[in-house]
Amino acid sequence: MTLTATTTRAYVQTQSGVNAIAPRSADMRGSALQTQSKRSFEVTALRSDGSLFIGQSRGPAIPLFESAFSAFARGSLIQTTMGPVAVEDLQPGDMIETSTKEPAKLIWIGSSSFVPAETGRRTPLIRFMADSFGESRPSAFLTVGPGARILQTPPALRAIADGQQLLTPARQFVDGVNVIEVAPPTPVRLFHICLSRHAVIKVGGLEMETFHPGANTTRDISHALRDRFLSLFPQIGHISDFGPLAHQRAPKEDTLIG
Repeated sequence: MTLTATTTRAYVQTQSGVNAIAPRSADMRGSALQTQSKRSFEVTALRSDGSLFIGQSRGPAIPLFESAFSAFARGSLIQTTMGPVAVEDLQPGDMIETSTKEPAKLIWIGSSSFVPAETGRRTPLIRFMADSFGESRPSAFLTVGPGARILQTPPALRAIADGQQLLTPARQFVDGVNVIEVAPPTPVRLFHICLSRHAVIKVGGLEMETFHPGANTTRDISHALRDRFLSLFPQIGHISDFGPLAHQRAPKEDTLIG
């Protein structure tokens, strides 16, 4: 399903000539948003008319927002129709290979800087050693952020997966040997991408998902937060515009019964 272009414009022109992402509703200035810690988010995307959008905004540093900007570390190789390309070198409009063998257009790139070892806001990265899941999976060590999901079912979930491969958060594979946590003290640039449809792509040889917030992600948040979040996506007007998930996701760790 192709992402639709039902959104009203969520950008304004600044004096510098760069588009700054703007909130869609006045109640954004509520006290709840003002008291939350903030993070700077950068977006490069295609508008509905095919023109290029470049935006920067500060938003609340909460999981809903950070998940859209924290999957792939700088240098991660994304398989495109022209071969592997480092995530930081991708451009909207590039055609990305998918697990269905039908390429999909890259329409959105989000990035932000994280300090994994920052006191009080620790955001450890996950490092997969070469061949962790078999030959060339990944082909070399691969570092991902907390927003990354892999099309792989961990042993603990195989009983409920009924033979299906699940999109599983990378952190659920940490074993201290082949998959480890790393927390460098200096800033790390993390990225995520959206295609014209949700898909599984090859990242360094591993099958990983493109960004999708999930169908019910914004159900329990305020309208202000929902509007602020959706304003980061120039082609999105409603959460349903992200389309269906390409694969079932693994349940969150805190919902599992030991």
